[in-house]
Amino acid sequence: MNYPRVASLRTAHHFRRRLGELGMELPVDEQILSSRDSPLGQPMPVGAFVVGNRFCAQPMEGWDATAAGQPSELTIRRWRRFGCSGAKLIWGGEAVAVQHDGRANPRQLCCRTENEKALGGLLQELVSAHGERFGTTSDLLIGLQLTHSGRFSRPNDPERPEPQIAYHHPLLDARLCIAPDEDSVVLTDDDLRRLMDRFLAAAEMAWRLGFHFVDIKHCHGYLLHELLSAYDRPGDFGGPFENRTRFLREVVGGIRARCPGLMIGVRLSAFDTPPYPPSQSVAMEPVNPAVPLLPPRVYPGFGCDRNDPFRIDLSETVRLLRLMRDELAIELVNLTAGSPYYNPHIQRPALFPPSDSYPPPEDPLAGCARQIEVVRQLRRDVSGLPIVGSAYTYLQEYLPHVAQAVVREGWVDFVGLGRMLLSYPDLPADVLEQGQLDRHRLCRTFSDCTTAPRAGLVSGCYPLDPFYRDRPEHQQLKARKTRL
Repeated sequence: MNYPRVASLRTAHHFRRRLGELGMELPVDEQILSSRDSPLGQPMPVGAFVVGNRFCAQPMEGWDATAAGQPSELTIRRWRRFGCSGAKLIWGGEAVAVQHDGRANPRQLCCRTENEKALGGLLQELVSAHGERFGTTSDLLIGLQLTHSGRFSRPNDPERPEPQIAYHHPLLDARLCIAPDEDSVVLTDDDLRRLMDRFLAAAEMAWRLGFHFVDIKHCHGYLLHELLSAYDRPGDFGGPFENRTRFLREVVGGIRARCPGLMIGVRLSAFDTPPYPPSQSVAMEPVNPAVPLLPPRVYPGFGCDRNDPFRIDLSETVRLLRLMRDELAIELVNLTAGSPYYNPHIQRPALFPPSDSYPPPEDPLAGCARQIEVVRQLRRDVSGLPIVGSAYTYLQEYLPHVAQAVVREGWVDFVGLGRMLLSYPDLPADVLEQGQLDRHRLCRTFSDCTTAPRAGLVSGCYPLDPFYRDRPEHQQLKARKTRL
């Protein structure tokens, strides 16, 4: 199905009209405001720190570290560009595995003892770049995202999954050729307790290096997100809510004891849906033929109704956010949704899918609006917890028009940018300093930044960043896409 491109919506009026046609309501400012007048330019307290503006550079999965998990020159370039972006909240730059077997790809950064100096150098490159560009780093808040990829681990070969799972999933196991009785891939309670120690060691490393916070990553189908939906897992980490949140609670307690002053954030998939096959035609209707075959109360998914898993249910999400705020004193939360592996149009709305995905079953604007509205509801129900929102990139020309409006209206505290910063890293600076965008640098969601890594190539924006456009990997990428 053909959807109108955002670039064809010539004015904010046309953009609002398209949202109306989709039955979506978003506040849309008529003009982009510069920092003096823009809500996006206003400072925001996070714990005892005051962040200089409301833009957040989101973490993404890097594919250009060394085999040992140290940053390469390409990694350093990307982090320096984030430092120059103008965003005053840097959510980790990218996901960093706490141990080798939890890497999502063989070129992901990894928190090993021998990598500490190199990771510290990476942080200093980002800080130096920001200071050189903006004259101060006193209002720049930087975190490190800590992860274990769980079911989607591929630490040694991008073509060979090496899954480690919290439980057998009725639909996702088959995608990774996991037999229903193959229990060797299910992590035991003792395995999870050892993994807690790895998260604590990684947090201590981040603390020593000078990161302001660590993110205990609970999103996108990775291991800790999967634990939240381990409803039928036996033992200490499954079943009741208290068990399914045990990993988070005990890791947070350990960090508080070992790393005084280190803040803690959580990136969380606020809701999920079942996997979508390429034949899916309507986004939120249960046409996946596998789902009706499941007995009631069997489908595992955090933030969805287990009886009707295509329906969002935020009751446990609210409960978890209140736990973070009231008992764990989490300083900030970054909300996203779904997974890039099994429902990418829910997680990162795009007009052009990556090579291993499917055409969007809805106008991607609907996916953006869905996530923004869910964040609005959660911020209303759980006040006093600073929240970063996601899924803004596809708004393209109207990203700042919506972003400054939702911040002004109190729908969200920070606007997170991911893919957009690969093609147009200094968008926040242009918006705040000039009140305008360079339309030629806007991410149009061609998804090459995903297709290339899935093919084993380094990550980057091949269509719009001349640095990557001129690399030999671009020709390899084009050849691969031609064969598909």
